[in-house]
Amino acid sequence: MLSLVDEKLIDFLKNGKDWARLRTSVPGIFVLKLPAYKGSPSRLAVEINPVDESGSPKKKRGLVIRGNDELKEFMELIQNDKLKKLVLDIDQINPPLKEKSRQSDEVLEI
Repeated sequence: MLSLVDEKLIDFLKNGKDWARLRTSVPGIFVLKLPAYKGSPSRLAVEINPVDESGSPKKKRGLVIRGNDELKEFMELIQNDKLKKLVLDIDQINPPLKEKSRQSDEVLEI
């Protein structure tokens, strides 16, 4: 028997538009429908994308994770102390960014 989350994901895979983004109950975590490509069928992926005050993604496209192996690889990279230092250095050099706001509707409870 499928859970409610599984049923919603199956429906989103079958009926969602290519590159559609489905909000989840965790701000900044989305489900992304990837289009069919070179004989490979449409698939779902997780997108991590920081959100603004209204819950809309701050970036056009966030970090797309296609499976558990990719998640592990990204987690190792993100936890690297050299990455943290590099980002701090870049923060000191870059000018501040202006934020844009967008609205989304449906939320997937995970």
